[in-house]
Amino acid sequence: MSNLRFIDKTSASSVSSISLTDCFSADFDVYKIHVVMDGTTTNKDIRLQYINSSGAIDTTANYSIGAMFMSSYTNFIELRYNSQSSHLVTGYNYDGGTGIEYTIFNPYSSSLYTGLISQSSGAYNSSGVKMVGTTAVGLHLGKTSMTGINIIPSASTLKDIEVKVYGIAVT
Repeated sequence: MSNLRFIDKTSASSVSSISLTDCFSADFDVYKIHVVMDGTTTNKDIRLQYINSSGAIDTTANYSIGAMFMSSYTNFIELRYNSQSSHLVTGYNYDGGTGIEYTIFNPYSSSLYTGLISQSSGAYNSSGVKMVGTTAVGLHLGKTSMTGINIIPSASTLKDIEVKVYGIAVT
């Protein structure tokens, strides 16, 4: 039997953000979140925010992240951001679509930091198809119980997006 336990999913089209509430609980410490997008109206980085136990999107300056932007058409770029209102550059969405996998640690705990690992890949169609990927690690330094996520592009809208959340059972 798999250790992944399906929790919830949602999908939307032509939206400025997508949220899943009440997907984190005391039942799991580690979560996998799969995101599939069919492009944005412009090419922008994808950001993640948490939703607290009051149901509000956490926009405090408690997000820190280190990321690597990798592409087939330019040099790799190292990115570091501290004291932000979201986890920046957890993926980069181009017109060819993007897939992102998040692993989130301890989001429901109010005594531990919430950790994040993200990996993404996507395609960019300009003078031929080009590949883009990101990998990132992040922390939310608020030690606040989080119960959900909010995914936003840095600008524009998400054309078609599906988000699935799984808990990882420890046996």
